[in-house]
Amino acid sequence: MAWVWLIVGGLFEVGFTTCLRNADGFRHLGWTLAFLASVSMSMLLLEIAARSIPMGTAYAVWTGIGALGTVLTGIFFYGEAATPMRLLLILGAVGCIAGLKLTAGQ
Repeated sequence: MAWVWLIVGGLFEVGFTTCLRNADGFRHLGWTLAFLASVSMSMLLLEIAARSIPMGTAYAVWTGIGALGTVLTGIFFYGEAATPMRLLLILGAVGCIAGLKLTAGQ
């Protein structure tokens, strides 16, 4: 179950980075409140997951999910570049995240 919490926490990280982009210096109350809720949930779920998963692995996976999700959100919703090199690097990040999960028990 810890891996589920970690993945959901990583998705909330994507949520808080997206909200942060739209909060406009915290001048938009709705986006600011969504940011605060997302960052709180993300950190809480990371803490819960790290009770069972080694902290270094949990943090790396959580950060990787957040980074990957944020890059993909930028590409699909904000028109950021999707160059072949960028996509290859994203694929590399996914491979590293999968590798950390596969080796977490070793």
